Amino acid sequence: MDFKGIEPLPFSAWGLGLKRPLVIAGPCSAESQAQVMESARALKADGRANVMRAGVWKPRTRPGSFEGAGDAALSWLQDAKRETGLLIATEVATPEHVQAALKAGIDMLWIGARTTPNPFSVQAIADALHGVDVPVLVKNPINPDLHLWVGALERLSRAGLKRLAAVHRGFSWFERTPYRNSPMWEFPIRLKAAHPGLELLCDPSHIAGSTERIGQVAQQALDLGFSGLMIEVHPNPANARSDADQQLTPEAFGQTLDGLIFRQAVPTDAMRDGLEELRDLIDQLDEEIVQKLGTRMDIAERIGDHKRLHNVAILQPERWERIMKRQLRMARHLGLSEDFVREFMDAIHRESIRRQTFEGAEVTPVGSKESLSKGT
Repeated sequence: MDFKGIEPLPFSAWGLGLKRPLVIAGPCSAESQAQVMESARALKADGRANVMRAGVWKPRTRPGSFEGAGDAALSWLQDAKRETGLLIATEVATPEHVQAALKAGIDMLWIGARTTPNPFSVQAIADALHGVDVPVLVKNPINPDLHLWVGALERLSRAGLKRLAAVHRGFSWFERTPYRNSPMWEFPIRLKAAHPGLELLCDPSHIAGSTERIGQVAQQALDLGFSGLMIEVHPNPANARSDADQQLTPEAFGQTLDGLIFRQAVPTDAMRDGLEELRDLIDQLDEEIVQKLGTRMDIAERIGDHKRLHNVAILQPERWERIMKRQLRMARHLGLSEDFVREFMDAIHRESIRRQTFEGAEVTPVGSKESLSKGT
């Protein structure tokens, strides 16, 4: 996964202008006026959602599925806002969607995972929003590509939009995982590290794909310092016309929020000293790790020289298998994740091979005049 070339975006302190943590909740799709109003009243009664979400236009993989109620649903959302006072958010994928949503007084827009990777579509939306002060959320692209995610944010930024935020909804991945979309937390973490002022929200519903894991994913996001959550809530999920398996009932939504620990974004003065002491220890250990890795790679390079000198292949699979088994045994003993240790050791192995392989390196055969003159 390549994170090179990611430059800081032009705004140093983006924000949505809403209180933190931001909780966005509501049905996947606005299916009927009755369903929208029942959802809005339930969220208002709970009192913890800042914004109600509902899809008006639903991009689907294949035609024939429910693709949203369209423009007619905008009046239902207007009624929900009028009665409950909740802010309203919906997804837009075309300039026509933008114009209709703005005309209906929709408070917040989001760009979905199918639209984000298409620069033409994002630019068309950005052009339609030029000069408009409205919060816009950008979901990550379906595939793990950080450049496309940043590119979509840049296009909106250049159109003059300042209230922007990124929404992490997981990635489609070829490996089987317990999730509908793999979290791959390294992507939003890297995005936040490159752009500290960018608000980062999590959509645990689309990551989890089932109601059983929504709370777990949501807590992970909060522990990582995300600014808020976007959760799908439906008054009758069993009869939902889209994404039925991942929509919580209003009661389950309340129980999920009750079980979450909302972390402070910044440590208080009382805990700062102890935290800094622990961070200093981490910094020292990180320096030692890097120094030891440097020493290890120097030795690997010398091993590569020795192998070339004696015409031995660089890659020795049997030895690497023994090393990996030994490290995994140690990982179990230390309580470390085997997946983490395996990925770490694989990265070390790749770098060792790179250090041992020199493009254009001259290999001096054993016993040649050149080797004798070099004392080898």
